[in-house]
Amino acid sequence: MTLTTVAPHIYQVTLPLPFALNHVHCYLLDDGDGWTAVDAGLHTSQTEAGWLAAFTELGITPAHLKRIILTHTHPDHYGAAGWLEQWSDGRAAVHLSPREAEVASRTWGEWGQHEQLMVRHLLRAGLTPAMAQEVAENTQFVATRTRPHPTHHELLQPGSRIEMAQRTFDILSYAGHSDGQLLFHCSAEALMLSGDHVLMDITPNISLWPGGWANPLGRYLDSLRELKAFEVALALPGHKRLIHDWHGRLAELEKHHAERLGHTLAAVQGGDSTTAEIAKTVFRLNHLTVHEARFAITETLAHLEYLAHQGEIKEDEAGEMGLMVTRYSLFVIGCWLTKAMA
Repeated sequence: MTLTTVAPHIYQVTLPLPFALNHVHCYLLDDGDGWTAVDAGLHTSQTEAGWLAAFTELGITPAHLKRIILTHTHPDHYGAAGWLEQWSDGRAAVHLSPREAEVASRTWGEWGQHEQLMVRHLLRAGLTPAMAQEVAENTQFVATRTRPHPTHHELLQPGSRIEMAQRTFDILSYAGHSDGQLLFHCSAEALMLSGDHVLMDITPNISLWPGGWANPLGRYLDSLRELKAFEVALALPGHKRLIHDWHGRLAELEKHHAERLGHTLAAVQGGDSTTAEIAKTVFRLNHLTVHEARFAITETLAHLEYLAHQGEIKEDEAGEMGLMVTRYSLFVIGCWLTKAMA
C-alpha cells in the first residue's frame, strides 16, 4: 500500500492487484465531519492490510468512515466494498449510480446465471467451448473476490451535487468503460475524480458485456466529446499517473480508438470474420493470458458493434457445429480505414 497526498484533504491509497495491471488507486477524503472512501479495491488479504495501514496512518477509526463511494462496480473497485462496510460496523453505506447498482446485482449477486450468459457470449464470438469455459472460470475466480457484498446502498443521481473533501462536486455519469461510471468535478478548483473513464498511460477497456448497454464504444466516444467542456487542472484516476493535461489526454484517447477501429476494419477486410479471429489479428490473442484474453474479446466486440452501427460492416449469425456464431463482413468500404491509417 502506498498513501499519497494528492490535494488538500485528499489521499490516494494505492492497493495491489494480482493482474498485469498490478494496482488500483482508491481515495480517502477528509470531509471535516468524517471520511469518505472512493472505491474499495479487490477483496484480498493484501487489500485488507493496505486499508488498515492507511486508516492507522491517518488516524481513522470505524466510527470515522461515513460512506463508501464507488465510481463503478468492476471487481478491482467494488470487490472490498462489503468488507469496508463491515469494518465500519455498518455505519458506512455504499454509494453508487443507479445503473451500477443494477450491474453489480446482475453480475456479482447472480454470478451462476451471469456465468452461463458469459459462456454463450464468448461462444458467439467464435471461441471454442473449452476456451470459453476457461475464460468464464477465470472470471469466477475474480467474482469470489467481490464478497461479502454490501448490504446498504444509497444511489447517487447524476446531475446533482455532493459535498466531500470539504468541496462541492458535480456528479457526472458516463457509459463506456462501465455502464454507469461516476465522475466528480469540482469547478471551483478544476479538479476531477475520473475513475477509470479517463486514464493516463493505458486506455480504459471499452467492452461489450452480456446484459450491458448497446454500442459502448459509441457511448464512450460521445462522452469524450462532452468532457471537453470541463476545465480540469488535475484529474485523479483509478490507475496509473495523475492527469495534468485533461484535454490533451481526451484527444489521445479519441485517436487511439480511431486507430483501433481502422485495424479492426482492416482485419475484416483481410478475411477475418469471427470476433476471435479478428482479436487474434488486432490483439495477438494467442499471446495473452486467459484474464487478458477475456478483455481482448469483449473489446473487439465493442469495436465491431460500433462499426456495425456506423454501417461499415454487417453481422450474420449462423449455427456451426451446434453453436451459434456471429460472423462479420464488409457492408460498404467506408472511410474509417482511410482516416485511421492516414
